[in-house]
Amino acid sequence: MADNRAAKLGMRQLGTAGLAVTRLGLGLAALGRPAYINIGHGEDFPEGRTVEAMEAHCGRMLDRAFEAGIRYFDAARSYGLAEQFLRSWIDRRGIRPDQIVVGSKWGYRYTGDWHVDGRVQEVKDHSEAMLKAQLAESTSILGPYLQLYQIHSATPQSGVLDDARVLDRLRGLRARGILIGATASGPRQSETIHRVLEIQSDGQPLFSAVQATWNLLERGAESALREAHRVGVTVLIKEALANGRLTSKGEGGRSGPLRSVAERRQVSADVIALGFVAEQPWADVLLLGATTEEQLESNLRALEIGLNPEEVQLLDAMREPAEQYWSRRAHLPWT
Repeated sequence: MADNRAAKLGMRQLGTAGLAVTRLGLGLAALGRPAYINIGHGEDFPEGRTVEAMEAHCGRMLDRAFEAGIRYFDAARSYGLAEQFLRSWIDRRGIRPDQIVVGSKWGYRYTGDWHVDGRVQEVKDHSEAMLKAQLAESTSILGPYLQLYQIHSATPQSGVLDDARVLDRLRGLRARGILIGATASGPRQSETIHRVLEIQSDGQPLFSAVQATWNLLERGAESALREAHRVGVTVLIKEALANGRLTSKGEGGRSGPLRSVAERRQVSADVIALGFVAEQPWADVLLLGATTEEQLESNLRALEIGLNPEEVQLLDAMREPAEQYWSRRAHLPWT
């Protein structure tokens, strides 16, 4: 899997399984369904958002990511048709299971019915029945390409990490060779991550990976993520651009320290925001949420930027209280 293009992005190991993943991955949250909460999302699909148009668009993004060396791809059952789009692209390209790593997630049901009209787009269900049903769906679509299956947005309130039947089923899945992960969400991410690290299977950690939100604005989970990395659990970072708030479309990229550093470096705000995350040694994989080739080309520069101490100090001032950050995120519209 570690071809020259992928090697240029840098490689990390996924858990202790020996699977190599690139430091940059492509997330399909905004590419597999017509609505998402990224700022300005609807502007990124000038060809329209029919199923056919979005599958073609997603295919072009996957092509460009693969050509750039990205070998980790992140989907979920609730990302509309993301798994189907990904598998059709894999088949069209003739990609072997050993050439890429695919992660997907269970625990949310897509309810948007391919509409952008304010309806509820996804519904959480962390029950054993949901795991059983969605695992069957994911494996029927992705087959041997599914190497990491994650609990989608585990929280202390959902109780999924204390559900013995769910955990036993995940242990069985791990015994079959599929790695297990969990994604965290909300102001109590650290609590979720610490609980993930406690859960065992045959004397070994059940979870090989943890995925969490960490960016210039929301850094509450940092100590827990550092600990996960220290004990050999792979850390995947999502929402590094805060759903567009840290791009030129959002207020964080249009003013203040981020804009100041970006202008000084003569790059766009996303490069600086992503570069800040990429420089954290415990951040194993940085998931890009780009929806256009132009955005992806800009995002790819994050590994090259190299921030100096003065710039880091300026950017540190952008940190927000976790409750404030998640309240703001909860009010972002699906467009």
